[in-house]
Amino acid sequence: MSRHRTLRLIHLAGTVWFIICIGYILVLTLRQAGVNWWVVFSLSGHGALVALVLISLYLFAIFRGISSSQKVQIEHPLTSVSYYRAFYVITPLLGGLAGCLGMIGVSTIGQFLLGVALGTLGTTFLVWVIVDPLTGLLEMLLPPASRRHRSERLVRAKALRQRRQKDRENLLRDVLVKEELERRRWREVLKPKAEKLAGMLTADEIDFKQVERQAVDMGVNAWQIGGLSCMRELRDMAMALARESNKSVVDYIGVWWDGIGSWREPSLL
Repeated sequence: MSRHRTLRLIHLAGTVWFIICIGYILVLTLRQAGVNWWVVFSLSGHGALVALVLISLYLFAIFRGISSSQKVQIEHPLTSVSYYRAFYVITPLLGGLAGCLGMIGVSTIGQFLLGVALGTLGTTFLVWVIVDPLTGLLEMLLPPASRRHRSERLVRAKALRQRRQKDRENLLRDVLVKEELERRRWREVLKPKAEKLAGMLTADEIDFKQVERQAVDMGVNAWQIGGLSCMRELRDMAMALARESNKSVVDYIGVWWDGIGSWREPSLL
């Protein structure tokens, strides 16, 4: 078993023990305050769900934190050492042991368990909430090499983010330019078809079956050239030309082309 996996399992055990101790203190406090057992059990059901969510989030964060890939040793000369990380994850268990030693000679089980729980809570709070943040702060403030390395790393990370953002912008700009060039090429190829379609839409007397067959042929050709986007471009060009001579022209093209490729009637587009 790898060292990091062992640390994670120990930390899981320590965290579960820490939660059990908190739960014991809470239940004992409620009982001493005169709260009935049925109230305690009803609260414990909701509390267990909340505790499970919080533990899951905490363990995810701490598992990443104790991973060697998350700490740069030159920036964290103390907290990145395996001995410190081992001490950090077994803190709740050490607190329980200290509580056991401190309660030697106590005759009642209740007082003994309370002392163990309080020892766990106090030791864990001291190390996790006070000692560890202060240690991390001192690591960043005292060694000049640590501060310099951190500053250089942040500068490199910022430059990398900016370069990636610029690459994405350049890629997007290239795609837009390519699409615009493609549309210009389509307009040149589709212009005669658009004029013919516009004439079909504005003609006073037409053979609808013949017109529909011709429109379908042009739609299929546009689909073969550039898919749905090309078909929309042809339809837009034809409608624009048709409305120049007749503002109230009806868009029959969407109906004629229904079923060609992925084209559907306008109401379903």
